[in-house]
Amino acid sequence: MLVSNSQITTTAPAGTGSVAVTVTSPLGTSNGVTYTYSAGPVITGLNPVSGPTSGGNTVTISGSGFTGASSLHFGTASASFVVLSDSQVQATAPAGSGTVLVTVTTSVGTSNGTTYTYSAAPVITGLNPVSGPTSGGNTVTISGSGFTAATAVEFGTASAVFTVVSDTQITATAPAGTGSVPVTVTTSAGTSSSVTYSYINVTAPLITGLSPNQGPTSGGNTVTISGSGLSGAISVLFGAHAATITGNTSTQITVTAPAGAAQSVNVTVTTGAGTSNPLPYFYVAAPAITGLSPNQGPTSGGNTVTIFGSGLALTGAVHFASAAATSITVNSDSQITVTAPPNAGTVLVTATTPGGTSTIGVGSAYYTYVAVPVINSLSPAQGSASGGDDVLIRGSNLTYTDAVFFGTTPASFAALSDTMVVATSPAGPVGPVTVTVHSPGGTSNGAAFQYQP
Repeated sequence: MLVSNSQITTTAPAGTGSVAVTVTSPLGTSNGVTYTYSAGPVITGLNPVSGPTSGGNTVTISGSGFTGASSLHFGTASASFVVLSDSQVQATAPAGSGTVLVTVTTSVGTSNGTTYTYSAAPVITGLNPVSGPTSGGNTVTISGSGFTAATAVEFGTASAVFTVVSDTQITATAPAGTGSVPVTVTTSAGTSSSVTYSYINVTAPLITGLSPNQGPTSGGNTVTISGSGLSGAISVLFGAHAATITGNTSTQITVTAPAGAAQSVNVTVTTGAGTSNPLPYFYVAAPAITGLSPNQGPTSGGNTVTIFGSGLALTGAVHFASAAATSITVNSDSQITVTAPPNAGTVLVTATTPGGTSTIGVGSAYYTYVAVPVINSLSPAQGSASGGDDVLIRGSNLTYTDAVFFGTTPASFAALSDTMVVATSPAGPVGPVTVTVHSPGGTSNGAAFQYQP
């Protein structure tokens, strides 16, 4: 479009590189003046790609065609910037939120948009533990939010080695230090508020005793650990297995023992100051009872019973049902002897060790209490001195009869029921003798039998 004798406006056609611009009139064609086609700006990357919602951080923009840039935007917000070269621009991020597109505008046009994310600064809500030794080296768990892509964890001015567990948790190894220091987490979104961590002069825990120092393989029993420097126990290990801490002072810890194999393991205590010396703890298999000799006895008790089985070496108690036996003697891991307590009926015998209380195994662990036999009558009550007479003995508690005596002479017999025994009289001198019946329950009263010529 002809504006005047000295000016024309025109719309540039598409093109590339440098070309000569000429004007042609009826009088001829003018000289050429160079016009250069330039490509629009292109963004290939941002560093960093995220930052705090408050802005103010420096973002380096890489790409091409940045020469002569006239504006730079984060979303709709303008950013101050410096063109370092045709391929690099350095911008100060404005405040913002969410994810926005960064664009660069030159006289040639506006670049493609590249994503930049505004992130909230990290927040620390807690430390565990909140104190530790001046030598450092202990693990501190940092809880909070916004920890993803954390770039630094600092205890005061000292940097800590750390691992990002999740967006809400970091584990850090405390560096050496003194006094109370602020702990902070830094990400591209900024540095968190601080939480205080205290360095204390402490020594590693020392354990001097376990009570008891043995227990069942099933665990679950309470063990008291004595020593010093035990405050703030982080863990108690039985071998490789963690116990449940139920009480903790500077000189004592109570724990519930974990399950373990039948063997000796080392117990150790770990606090913020380190790990203690080990003490042995013995896992003991539960005992088993396979047999009793005798397996019957009087209701009054008092007789000696030999118990057979396994795992009996540490037996501390034996019960006949709920009644405690006395005079426990350990002969070996497979045999003990006890004095039976009074009781009645057929009962289960159990042995208790640090490994627990026995259960029914192979064989029989039952013991039968037998009442003292009683004779009410003999029929007949007399017989030949040469013996051979069948005598019916009536009474009670006769089922377990194991001997019949005419005086001091044993007689052959057969127990017919709990109330009747038939005995064959042995030879004897003319005159009266006393007949008695014996069973595991004891010896009966006597009944008179008359030997006749």
